[in-house]
Amino acid sequence: MTIKIRIPKGRRDAGTILRWLPRDPVLRAALVAFLILAVSFTVLFSYFYIKYDRIIQKRFRTPVFANSAKIYALPQTVREGEKVEPREIAIELRRAGYTDEQGQSPMGSFRLLKDGIEVTPGPESYHSPEPALISIHDGKVDQITSNGTDLSAYELEPQLVTALFDAEQRSKREIVKYNDIPPMMVQAVLAIEDRRFFEHSGVNFVRTAEAVWGDVVHQRREQGGSTLTQQLARGFFLTPEKTIRRKVTEMLIAEELEQKFTKQQIFDFYANWVDLGQRGSFSIGGFAEASKAYFNKDLKDITLPEAALLAGLIQRPSYLSPYRHPERAMDRRNLVLEAMVDTHAITREQADKAKAAPLKLAPPNVEASDAPYYVDMVRDTLISKFNESELNDQSYRIYTTLDPELQRAAAQAVETGIKLVDEQVKKLRTKKVKVGKKTEIKVLPGPLAQVALVVLDPHTGAVLALVGGRDYGWSQLNHAVAKRPTGSIFKPFVYTAAMNTALDGSQTVLTPASIVTDAPSSFSYGDQIYEPRNYKEEYKGDISLRYALAMSLNNATVKVAEEVGYDKVADLARSAGIASVKATPAMALGSYDASPLDMAGAYTIFANKGVRLSPILLRSVRNGKGDVIANYNTDQRQVLDPRIAYIMTNMMEGVINNGLGFSAVRGRGFTEPAAGKTGSSHDGWFAGYTSNLLCIVWIGYDDYSDLRLTGGVTAAPIWTEFMKKAAALPQYSDMKSFQQPTGVVDVQLDKITNRLATPTCPDDYVSAFVAGTEPHETCDAQEGMKGFFSRMFSGGNKPLPTQAQGEPSIQEDPNNPQDPKKKKGFFGKIAGIFKDDKSSSPAPKPADGTQAVPH
Repeated sequence: MTIKIRIPKGRRDAGTILRWLPRDPVLRAALVAFLILAVSFTVLFSYFYIKYDRIIQKRFRTPVFANSAKIYALPQTVREGEKVEPREIAIELRRAGYTDEQGQSPMGSFRLLKDGIEVTPGPESYHSPEPALISIHDGKVDQITSNGTDLSAYELEPQLVTALFDAEQRSKREIVKYNDIPPMMVQAVLAIEDRRFFEHSGVNFVRTAEAVWGDVVHQRREQGGSTLTQQLARGFFLTPEKTIRRKVTEMLIAEELEQKFTKQQIFDFYANWVDLGQRGSFSIGGFAEASKAYFNKDLKDITLPEAALLAGLIQRPSYLSPYRHPERAMDRRNLVLEAMVDTHAITREQADKAKAAPLKLAPPNVEASDAPYYVDMVRDTLISKFNESELNDQSYRIYTTLDPELQRAAAQAVETGIKLVDEQVKKLRTKKVKVGKKTEIKVLPGPLAQVALVVLDPHTGAVLALVGGRDYGWSQLNHAVAKRPTGSIFKPFVYTAAMNTALDGSQTVLTPASIVTDAPSSFSYGDQIYEPRNYKEEYKGDISLRYALAMSLNNATVKVAEEVGYDKVADLARSAGIASVKATPAMALGSYDASPLDMAGAYTIFANKGVRLSPILLRSVRNGKGDVIANYNTDQRQVLDPRIAYIMTNMMEGVINNGLGFSAVRGRGFTEPAAGKTGSSHDGWFAGYTSNLLCIVWIGYDDYSDLRLTGGVTAAPIWTEFMKKAAALPQYSDMKSFQQPTGVVDVQLDKITNRLATPTCPDDYVSAFVAGTEPHETCDAQEGMKGFFSRMFSGGNKPLPTQAQGEPSIQEDPNNPQDPKKKKGFFGKIAGIFKDDKSSSPAPKPADGTQAVPH
C-alpha cells in the first residue's frame, strides 16, 4: 500500500520564500524585521492617511474662513460748490468696490470725464440705481444731476469700516483670492519663507534636513524647515508644540493638502490665514487685513517695501512689530528685499531704492480707523435682534452713522488731550517725601485717568463719532455708556425749569435777569439737611441767573431749583432722558448718574429746538445682495418750547464767551458760535454744541476716586481740540449762529443793574428773553438817587460787591480767581450804606401767554 503525503500549497510557498532568504541568520533576521516594519508602517500610514483625509475633508467641506458681516460708515456727501477733484471721488468709489468698467462690479461703476465724473450704482449698492453726473470745473463742483434733475448734493457709496468680529477669538481678517494678491507680495513671501513652494510636494526634505542638522549639531534653532503648506497644516489642524510626532503628522497633512489642492489654492489659504500681529485687542489675520492695519490701504495698492515688511512679519509678528520695534522691523524688511534679489524677483536697484524708503505706517491710534468701542456697541445692538451666525453666514451689510473723518478727529483730540490730563495728574501726585535725612520728590502711584467722547448730529440723533476709553487694547470697558455722576453739566436743566416758568403758568416768572443770592445756605428735604458749597468757598452775593450758570455757582443753583420745585426739575430731566434723577437738592448739582451717551441725548433738547432725539448708531441692515432687512430711525419727542431751548442756548453761549468755559474754548482758539457747560464732580465733564455738532467729553477714574481737577481744565480742552478739527472739515465747516425762533427778543442789559442799558451805562451785555418777560426799566432809573450815587462813586462800570451781577467778565475764572476783597474808598463806603435797598419786583408774564409744551 502506497502512502502519499500532500504538502499544503501554502507551505510550499513558505518554503519557497524561506529558500529565497539569506542563509546568514543575522541578515535573515534583519530582513524579516524590515519586512515587519514596512508592513507596520504601511498599516499605520494608511490609518493616519485615512484619518487625516477625513479631517481635511471635514475642515474644507464648509468655507475655510467663515463669512462675516461688514460694517459700513456714513456715506461721504459731495455738495454743490465743494472743492474736490474727479480723481478724488474715483478713489473713494474704488475703495467702496466700484470699478471703472460698467458691469464688472455688482456694487457699481464710474466713468471719469474731462470735466467731472459719472457714477452708476450697481444692483448691490446702498443707493438707488439712478446714475449721477458730477460736473467739476477748476476743482469745484459746478453741478450735480441725476436723470435730468438738479441735485444740491450726492451721497457716495459708504466705505467699509471693519468686519463684524468673532467675540470669542477677537480676530479680524479680510478675505482675498490668489488673483487679487499683488505678484510682488507673493514673491516676497516665497523669497523669505519657501523658495521652492511651486516645486516641492508639500515638504522640502532638503531644507528640513538642514534645519535638523542645525538644531542637533550646532544647537541653533534659527532656521525653520517648514514649507508654507506645512505651516498651513500646523495652523489649521495641529497644536504649536515642538515634538517629533507633531512634525511627522504635519508633514503627512502637508502632503495630503498638496494632493487635494492646487498651489494657488494653498497660497490663497495661507495668505488669508497667516497671523501678522495685533491691533488693539484684535489679532490681524491675513495680508489684506494687515495692509489696512499697518498702511491703511487695500492690499492691491501696497508698494514693494510695504510688501517686504508684511512678508518679514510672518516669522515673529510681535517681536518685529513696526510700531513697537521699528528698527527690528526695518532690518527684517531689508532682509526680505535681499532674499527677493537672490530669487531674481527684483533687481539690485529696486532693492536699494526700497531699502532707502522709511517705514510709512498708518497712525497707531486704533480709534482713528477702526472705532472699536463704536463697533462693539453696533454688535451688541445687532445681536439683541439678529442671530449672530445669521449675520455672518449671510454676509449682512451693516450701515451705520459713523463718520470716519469725525472719528479720526475725535481719536486725535482724545490722544492729545489725555496726555495733558496725565501731566496735570502727575503734578497733583508729585510730593516731597523724606527718605532718611534726605527729602526726595516722588510721584505717588495712582490710577490712569479714563476718557469718553460722544459726538451727535443734534438734528438727527446720529452718533457720528465715539471714543470709549484711552486705549481699547488695554481696556474694552466702554466709558461712553458707563454711568457716572453728571456734575455741573446737569445745571442747565435746573435753569431750563426756571425759564419754563415764563410759559407754564407759574405765579413767579424767572428769567435770565432774575436775581438769586449766592451765599452759604442749608436746604431741607424731608428729614435731610443739604449744605452745598461753592468752589473754593467763594460766594458772589446777589447775581442774575445767567451769571450763576456762567460761573457754575452751586449754592445759587440749588436755590433756583428750590424756587422752581425739585419735582419740576426732575420731571424735565427724565423727559430729556436722564432716568436716574430724584427730586432732591443734590440733584441740582448733578449727583445722579448718567452716561456720556445719555447726556448727549439729553442735550439735544437745547440744540434741536426743544425736541429730544434718541442717539442711534445704525441706519440700515441689508443682506449680501443689498436687500433691506431693517431700517433704523431715531425716537423723537418735544420736551421744550423752542423759545426756552433757544434762551438756554443763549445762556450757555455766555458760559463759553464770558464764563468758566472761556479759557478752555475761546482761549484755545475755537471761534465758531457755540454753547456749552463745564462740569465737575468726582469727574471732569464738558457738554457743548454748535449749530451742526453736539459733543460730550468725560474724564475720570475707573475706581471712582476724585479726579481733583475741574472739567474746564480736563474735558473742555479735548472738546475744543475736537471742534477745531471738525470745523476744518468741509462738511462741518459751516457752523452758523444759532437760529432765534419767533417769540424771543434780544435785550441789551446793564451788567450792574440787570436793567435796560442806556448811554449812561455803557458796560452792558445782550441776553435773550421770551417776548414780554424782558426788563422794561432802564439802568439809570433804578432806585432813584442810589443808582446815581452808586454809579458815580464806583467809577461808572464796576459792580459793588453787594449788587446783582449779570454777565461775568471773561477774567472771572475760579481756577484763576480775582481778589474779591479789595478795600473800598470813602465814596464807596457811602454808596454801600444803601446795599439792602434792591428791587424785588417779579418779571412780567409773556405777552402772548403761551403755555409750555407738556413733558
